[in-house]
Amino acid sequence: MSPRTPKPDSSAATGPSRSAPDQEPRSVRRKREKRHNLMKAAFELMSERRKEDVTIQQITDAADVGFGTFYNYFESKEAIYDALVEEVLENSGRVVDEAARHLSDPAERLSVGVRYTLLQAQSDPLWGRFLAQTPFSPQLLSRGLGKFLLRDVQEGISAERFDVDDLAMTLVAIGSTVLGVLTAEIERAAGAPAAALPGLDLDAERVPERTAAMVLRILGIDGDEARRLSRGPLPPLEGVLKLFSQP
Repeated sequence: MSPRTPKPDSSAATGPSRSAPDQEPRSVRRKREKRHNLMKAAFELMSERRKEDVTIQQITDAADVGFGTFYNYFESKEAIYDALVEEVLENSGRVVDEAARHLSDPAERLSVGVRYTLLQAQSDPLWGRFLAQTPFSPQLLSRGLGKFLLRDVQEGISAERFDVDDLAMTLVAIGSTVLGVLTAEIERAAGAPAAALPGLDLDAERVPERTAAMVLRILGIDGDEARRLSRGPLPPLEGVLKLFSQP
């Protein structure tokens, strides 16, 4: 006698099992949306002015939430700013670093990083303005884009690829160059009169490579080689950074 064929499980045929996870509770979704709205409001406000000039009241008004709601998500204005630095600089730095990680030459990696930073600022003006409002400081060098910059500079010095006598002043010069170009780009995009920048040709298409070449010159790379490295092909990005598009 052949074995009896088991009957199909009627519970599985009629719907999901009881162990399947339920849909996300509305309260959880609303909390995530409120935090997202607070972050988005702070990002937009702090892209237009310094963090010190933005108040928590302005953030909650822009996010359309009550003032007290802010403290359900962040302890202070500094806490939401730190979260923004993590979101804006750390994540974007990681995306660029992933693209350039296979490059063994720290000068080439720096060229890629600087150019992608300027290209990102051109394609996402809010991102660029936020970065331009971020003061260059030792803290910035421990996070995101600054962290990868410091690593590549130190590797280049150890390998005698860069000629650096004063690391601190070199980093200040690099940071000031990149942030200065960002500020000039923002003013150009906003329609700053040409007379404000006499004789200064800021061709948007060439700004990233020119900035990268200047950074490499600061590090002691010969002019011809700096220009060659700044014009090399850019490796493709594995990810695309989308800030605050969806909660």
